[in-house]
Amino acid sequence: MATVSSFSALRKHSQMPQVICRKKDKERGGHGQNNYPYKVIEITPPPKSLGIRCFPSNLQCGDGVTIEGEDYTISAVTHRYQLRKGKYEPSEKRLDVLSTGRYILNLYLDSLLEQS
Repeated sequence: MATVSSFSALRKHSQMPQVICRKKDKERGGHGQNNYPYKVIEITPPPKSLGIRCFPSNLQCGDGVTIEGEDYTISAVTHRYQLRKGKYEPSEKRLDVLSTGRYILNLYLDSLLEQS
């Protein structure tokens, strides 16, 4: 189960698996939001795939997500398109995530680097 929370602060052509995202119950915050499948990658070395998960389309860097009880912070959102029959069509949506503790540590280390 994957949930979303607000947190401020050369591939070969292959057929992508078909993933259908069900609408959430209205009490869980699914008021008019559509969910889309994203390929989720934890980018701490070595990169680890967390599978294909359904999230709302308005995710952005710094948002927090919970996947299987673990908290992660989004580092990058990537939408890839492929030219087919003269038109660009969406081919992949990807989320690069870090564990929330690692994300905060990286922010702290970046601020120390800027101060020196």
